[in-house]
Amino acid sequence: MKLTYVTALLLASLLSGTVGLAQPKPTPRQLNWQQLETTAFLHFTVNTFTDKEWGDGTESPAIFNPTQLDARQWVRALRDAGFKMAIITAKHHDGFCLWPTKLTDHSVKSSPWKGGKGDVVREVADACREFGLKFGVYLSPWDRHEPRYGTAAYNDYYKAQLRELLTNYGEVSEVWFDGAKGENAKDMTYDFDGYWALVRELQPNAVMFSDAGPDVRWVGNEAGNAGETCWSMINTDGMAPGVADSKYLNTGDPAGKRWIPAETDVSIRPGWFYHPAEDSKVRSGANLVNLYYQSVGRNSLLLLNVPPNRDGLLSDSDVASLKAFRTILNETFRTNLVAKNPKLNDRKLNTFVALPASQSLTVDLTGEPLFDRISIQENIASGQRVSGGRVEYWDGRAWQPLQSFTTVGHKRLLRFPAVRSSRLRFSFTSLGGPVELAEVGVYKASASEAEISQK
Repeated sequence: MKLTYVTALLLASLLSGTVGLAQPKPTPRQLNWQQLETTAFLHFTVNTFTDKEWGDGTESPAIFNPTQLDARQWVRALRDAGFKMAIITAKHHDGFCLWPTKLTDHSVKSSPWKGGKGDVVREVADACREFGLKFGVYLSPWDRHEPRYGTAAYNDYYKAQLRELLTNYGEVSEVWFDGAKGENAKDMTYDFDGYWALVRELQPNAVMFSDAGPDVRWVGNEAGNAGETCWSMINTDGMAPGVADSKYLNTGDPAGKRWIPAETDVSIRPGWFYHPAEDSKVRSGANLVNLYYQSVGRNSLLLLNVPPNRDGLLSDSDVASLKAFRTILNETFRTNLVAKNPKLNDRKLNTFVALPASQSLTVDLTGEPLFDRISIQENIASGQRVSGGRVEYWDGRAWQPLQSFTTVGHKRLLRFPAVRSSRLRFSFTSLGGPVELAEVGVYKASASEAEISQK
C-alpha cells in the first residue's frame, strides 16, 4: 500500500504515542489573530528611494523625502479591500528608522521630510485607529548600519528600540521579527527570549512572528502558498528560539507539541519595496483571489505586502487590484446556499456539531442550487482535529463523489466544477477526539472568479 504524506505522518504519530493525547490549542491572542484572515505589510524605507530591496546601511537620510505621504490613503485602501491589520516596516535591514528614535540619528529625524519632525510609524498607527484596523510593527533584528551589531551590546540597543515602539504608539497587535540575514553579515546571537519577554510585558495581546514562533510561524515560501496539508502544530523542542525543522514550515506537524499557525507572506509586486519598473507587474485582483484560496483557504493567514511609492502613496494600480480582489470575494461569498442551521452557518466558531470520526453529516441546501465553492471550518479553540475528509453530493438517485481534502483548521476552501444538488454529505477522519464542525458554506463563484479558476 502506498502511504500518502498525511497518512505517513499520522502513522508516525501513532507509533510515537502522540495521537490521542491532549492536543495543543491556540491562546486567545492566536485565536483572534487567525480570524483576521487578511492582513497587510507596508514595506517602506530608504530602499524605496534607492530602488533596492536590501539597503546596505550607508544610505543618507537626506534621500528620504516622500512629499505627499498619506498614511490615511494607505490604510483606507486596505480597509476598503477587507484587510484587518497593517504592519509597517519600522526598521528594515538597512537600519533606517521610520520613527524619531532617541537611539540613533539614522532615522526620519535626520531627513528633509517634514523638516525632520515627521514620524511614519505614528501616522500609520493613527490611521489604523481611525479606520478600524489593527496595527503591527516590523523591526528587523539584522541592522547593517548600527556599529554595535555583532556585539552583546546590540541586544540592549534593539530592545530599547523595541520598547519605544511598544510604548509610544498605542496597541500593537503583531510584532514581526524577520529572520533574514545576508551571507556576509556579522555573526550575531540574538536575544530572542529577551525580545519576546519584552513584548509579553508591554503588549500582552500581540502575536509575535519569527520563522517558527513563538506565536506565528513562516509558511516557508514567499509565493503565497500554504500547504495543501497545513497543521497549526509544529515542534521547536531542542532548537534555538524561533527555529523549527524547516520541512514542517509549510505543512505543520500533526505530532507537533506547540500551536504555532502559519502566516503566508507575499507581495502584490515582484519586490517587497516599490520599484518604478514593476508598475506593470502588479498582481491582478483575480491573482490575489487565488492567493486567498491558497492561504486563508488552507488554514493560514494572508499577509499581503502593498508598498508605498516614492511620493508616499499607494500606486493607483495597486489600489485597483485591491478593489478588484475584494469585489470578487464579496460576490462569491455573499450568499451561503446552506439551509439555515443554528450551528453550521451562524458565523460563530463556538457553536458547532460534534462528529465522531466514523459518523458522516448530511447538510441540506436551499432548493437545488448550482454551486462550485465550499467552505469548512473547525472550532479551533478546541484544537485542530480533521486529518482528512471528503464531500459527496446527491444527484437525485445516489451519492456522488465531489472532492476530498486533508486538513481543515480555521478554514478550508474547496473549488471544483459547478454541480447542482439539494444535499451534501461530509465525512471526516480525525487526529484525536470528535470533529467540532463549526461552519459550512456553499457558494457559487462570481463569473470573473469562475473564469480565472479554470485557467
